[in-house]
Amino acid sequence: MIQPKLTPDLQKLVDARHNDPFAILGRHPENGGLLVRALLPYAEEAAIAEGGLLMQRVEGTDIFEWRGDASQMPGRYRLIWRDDQGHEHIGHDPYCYPQQLSDFDLHLFGEGKHWHAYRLLGARVHETEGVSGVLFSVWAPSAERVSVVGEFNRWNGLCHPMRVHGNGVWELFIPDIKPGIVYKFEIRAKNGDVFLKSDPYGLHFEVRPSTATIVEPPNEFAWSDGPWMKARAEFDWQHQPMSIYEVHLGSWQQGPEGELLNYRVLAQRLVEYVKSLGFTHIELLPITEHPYDLSWGYQTIGYYAPTSRFGSPDDFRWFIDHCHQHGIGVILDWVPAHFPKDAHGLAWFDGTALYEHEDPRLGEHKDWSTLIFNFGRYEVKNFLISSAVFWLEEYHLDGLRVDAVASMLYLDYSRKEGEWVPNRYGGRENLEAIEFMRQLNEVTHHQMPGALIMAEESTSWPQVTKPTYVGGLGFDLKWNMGWMNDTLRYMEKEAIYRQYHQGELTFSLLYAFTENFLLPFSHDEVAHGKHSMLYKMPGDEWQQFANLRLLYIYMFTHPGKKLLFMGSEFGQGREWDCEAALDWYVRDYPFHQGVERLVRDLNGLYCREPVLHAFDFDYKGFEWIDCHDAHNSVLVYIRRTGDDFLVIALNFTPVPRENYRFGVPAAGVYEEIMNSDADEYSGSGMCNQGRALMTEDKPWNDRTHSLALTLPPLAGIVLRLKPAAVSDEIEAD
Repeated sequence: MIQPKLTPDLQKLVDARHNDPFAILGRHPENGGLLVRALLPYAEEAAIAEGGLLMQRVEGTDIFEWRGDASQMPGRYRLIWRDDQGHEHIGHDPYCYPQQLSDFDLHLFGEGKHWHAYRLLGARVHETEGVSGVLFSVWAPSAERVSVVGEFNRWNGLCHPMRVHGNGVWELFIPDIKPGIVYKFEIRAKNGDVFLKSDPYGLHFEVRPSTATIVEPPNEFAWSDGPWMKARAEFDWQHQPMSIYEVHLGSWQQGPEGELLNYRVLAQRLVEYVKSLGFTHIELLPITEHPYDLSWGYQTIGYYAPTSRFGSPDDFRWFIDHCHQHGIGVILDWVPAHFPKDAHGLAWFDGTALYEHEDPRLGEHKDWSTLIFNFGRYEVKNFLISSAVFWLEEYHLDGLRVDAVASMLYLDYSRKEGEWVPNRYGGRENLEAIEFMRQLNEVTHHQMPGALIMAEESTSWPQVTKPTYVGGLGFDLKWNMGWMNDTLRYMEKEAIYRQYHQGELTFSLLYAFTENFLLPFSHDEVAHGKHSMLYKMPGDEWQQFANLRLLYIYMFTHPGKKLLFMGSEFGQGREWDCEAALDWYVRDYPFHQGVERLVRDLNGLYCREPVLHAFDFDYKGFEWIDCHDAHNSVLVYIRRTGDDFLVIALNFTPVPRENYRFGVPAAGVYEEIMNSDADEYSGSGMCNQGRALMTEDKPWNDRTHSLALTLPPLAGIVLRLKPAAVSDEIEAD
């Protein structure tokens, strides 16, 4: 019998430096016979189970070899060995299987055009030649060696080194293991550094602070939202109401001891609550897996995994399914702009700047201490676009809110001179990021019709929501940060000074129809010392609540879809704390109850009245009656669809305006259908309800007819023209 010898190739294997273990391990013809070689750390002895063929150890190593006639060996064989703790193991040899990833898939990924890359990379339950196991694959082109490690091999990188393909994708099929195991990739860099990384395409992670990835079983969730998904594909969202309730799941509600709730519990409570208030959608702050609670989810590690804080992937599917069955859409806050530097994540993934730029002038956000994706690299764009498709397709999400778009658009974003690198034309525009966003929107709209992609974009970048074929970025909606900032800056002023700042309210209508805008009062406005929405408002307690109600009636009657962050709907006084549940107890108090009732009724009015939502993005849906009465701090305007209209009048001072006159678009009798100062909203009760608000033939505001009525203090009213027959009857009386 030939005594096995340690060759240079075997030494590289022993040193865990070999990048082609399949050339050495497994079954190979040799000198007219057959060689079977295995690397089995911890093994005391080993054999080929079929035929009990004893293997010899290569002296001083954990490499075992068998040489003999091919007729002695079956086509598929198992190894059997006893480890140093006396346990016996038996399993198929991973190194006797051919390549499992198709060349076509690898080619698409290399081109950056594999929109379902999560079906290629990561860890997937797999069967080949009648043997089941898990197929692992990862992109790490500059690694010298990559191994799969986990509890099943004592986290030893010698046990399961992977094969590499020409485009830097590594793969290994490990037979006989099952879903539920935890794993990481052990990577040896070209400089000899060895480190562990979580799977970038991992579908499930351990609960923080643990960081390993978990092999998920095949998705067999039984969805029950077929009618919703069918209707969504044909959803005319531009002409329908969209009122979004923004939620941070960890702090919306908690258990009695402050523990986090399961996705299923949260779904039942949230759906009941948002339906009672009339919201049409929920938007979730990022639930993509992240290591640090205080990042609110905006420092993502798992771009394909719902966080395990609230349960399993199927629990999250149940969350979405439950929302859809009850008529509530779900939008995910998604973060492709940057990622954290945590050692187990994407940073310096294969020992090089793989997902990020190596130059910190391009690759690092100093403000956030995070890294910026290299949007010019095909595989990185593919990673992100595939992630977007994944959430919309695999989890039936109805849209993505793309975070921090401005930081992607500009190379000099939050950078001083000398801290950034111009593009190839010498400009500040990030050309690669622009191309990424256009491709993102083209692909997602093609793959998932009806799903919405929204941009949180805080600058005046043109054509954010225009189609890519006319030079736009292709988003469906843009957050109107200008409207939000101007409005809050105005509302935070004492009423006596507002007369000098009327333009801060009227300016938004100069550009309101240049994009498809969404009006946000989001989490960012109630954190980091900015105060709650209630405590932004000036004046005593009564005035603060009145101002907040006035702000909301202005928001819901202004063109644009709506978004309100949790707690703001009942006027929470405390600034949002991501570690504590909302102050639900304040809903026992009348002022807070009044705000909540108003939000409920505003949602009802907004959804019920087409004039308030059908032309959100069309100038035909809005008309000023009076935007010049700065002295009284009053605004009067019309929302309309064709001949149907509502008149809105807002008084931004605590002074009631008796017999206040303004022109109206048609003669007749008007009724007050909404008043934020009404008793039921804990206002002063100064209303026009019950009064016959009959027009007079007095020209006003360039109109032939006008009304004189009471504008309550710090309040807004909504008026509707009564039908002609009713108006004639009242006039006759």
